[in-house]
Parts: sequence; C-alpha cells; structure tokens
Amino acid sequence: MIHDLDTAKKTATFLLQIKAIKLNPKNPFTWASGWKSPIYCDNRITLSFPEIRNYLSQQLAHQIEALYGTDIQIAGVATGAIGIGMLVADRMDVPFLYVRPEPKKHGRQNQIEGSLIPNKKIVVVEDLISTGKSSLNAVAALRENQGDVLGMMALFTYGFEIATQQFEQAQLSLHTLSDYNTLLDAALQTNYIDTQTAENLSHWRTDPASWNKG
Repeated sequence: MIHDLDTAKKTATFLLQIKAIKLNPKNPFTWASGWKSPIYCDNRITLSFPEIRNYLSQQLAHQIEALYGTDIQIAGVATGAIGIGMLVADRMDVPFLYVRPEPKKHGRQNQIEGSLIPNKKIVVVEDLISTGKSSLNAVAALRENQGDVLGMMALFTYGFEIATQQFEQAQLSLHTLSDYNTLLDAALQTNYIDTQTAENLSHWRTDPASWNKG
C-alpha cells in the first residue's frame, strides 16, 4: 500500500534516473525462477547517490513513524536492505539488526545479526518485494525468536498477486514508497517508454510466468 502519491512518483523517477531500475522488454532479463522479465531492479544502487539515499531513508522513516511510532527496532533483510535499513534506523535513532536468508554455517551460526531487544516491536525494512518469499522468510525467523513484527516497509514492489497472497497468509501488513504501476506512469511521463511498451510491461506484471517479449 502506498500512502503518498507524490513520494511514489518521485521515488520511481529517482530509481529510473540512476538505473536502479531498468526497463528492457525487447531483451528481457531472466530471473532465477526462470521467468523472463522486462524489468531489472537493484535498489542497492541508491546507496551510491547521497541525495537520493537521504530522500528515500527520510521518507521511509517518516512513513514508519506515522504508521508505527518510534518505540520500535528496525530489521533489515540481508543483503539488499541492510544499507537502507541502517540509514532509516539511524535517522529514527532506534536499534537496528538484520536477518540473513539462513543461519551462518560457522561461528555462532546466527541468522539474526544484532541485538533482538525483548518486548520492543519490530518493523522490517526491505528494498524490493517480488514474490515476497525471501522477505517473509526474514519475518518468520524473527517470529521464531520471539520477535513481535508489526509490519514491513519497502522501497518498491512489483505488486504480484502471489506476494499479496503470501503477506495475507503471514498476517503481515506491507507498505511501500512506490510500486510498478507508478513506475510505468513515471516512465511514460519522462519518455523513457512509449504507450505500446507500457501496455506490454503492464501485461508482464499480470502474468509474469507466461510473458515473453513477443
């Protein structure tokens, strides 16, 4: 769910500007799942641009505070959201930790890095929501360690139906700064794509498993 349309548009425009998001339906990318995708998203690139990372962390912090208050701790999902999650926690002056995809194979074999403070609510920060699997894996790890997760705040979501279903099943609210539909609008307005390309990209979002460049 998006709370501020102006923020959503500005976020999408920034992500296109710095090529954190690339749109290329003529030469689609192949995801690990095997899906052919006309979009590539790597929001870690935002960390290399001080003005943009400051804006994004400020907006994330602002929305988290409005939704959940400040008596919380922030958990970033490794590895993509460690950087932006730490910036948000620092801006809010709250504790930070991060969650690995699985426990380490050596040392203390931690999956959760940092101090999980008892009785302090948790808001999870993500950089990108695709199917939701890896994001909710982090939530499950926190809950298994008695973490009380209030919700998740992410930079961007593709808006897949499977993700919506997964979050509903996990009984977890998801809020994002921007989403796929806003991205397409921003790409059209800046002449990054034309109307026909936008229609093709919109079709991919509704049926990514069977989409192809034809």
